[in-house]
Amino acid sequence: MEQLTLTTPALLFSAISLIMLAYTNRFLAYAAVIRNLHDIYLEKKDDTLIDQIRNIKLRLNLTRWMQIFGITSLLLCVLTMFLIYIEQHIAAIWIFGIALILLIISLGLLIREIQISTHALGLHLKDIENHLNK
Repeated sequence: MEQLTLTTPALLFSAISLIMLAYTNRFLAYAAVIRNLHDIYLEKKDDTLIDQIRNIKLRLNLTRWMQIFGITSLLLCVLTMFLIYIEQHIAAIWIFGIALILLIISLGLLIREIQISTHALGLHLKDIENHLNK
């Protein structure tokens, strides 16, 4: 196995930072949707909004876990660099491996969240199509 150097975990910093920015943007968009749904529900007391609220709650939960796994991955990359610095190479290799696994989990949750989002948008489009066909 090739030697793990300080630059190896450092390469993930920019990627993880961009991923975290995307996750934060998703979170802020969900916050706006939730506030909007809340206002609409208080105004109309429409029970059809309950499914949308459940859907957005699930997506918000997934985004939270995506952020937690992504941030933990970044922290472990920093720890890996510190372990390399103090010449604890075996521990650094294991910690870096765990960081990569957490990043994989975070990206897997992103895929699931995208599937849920796409399905929800598909339902809205189907509703519009049904209304136009009447």
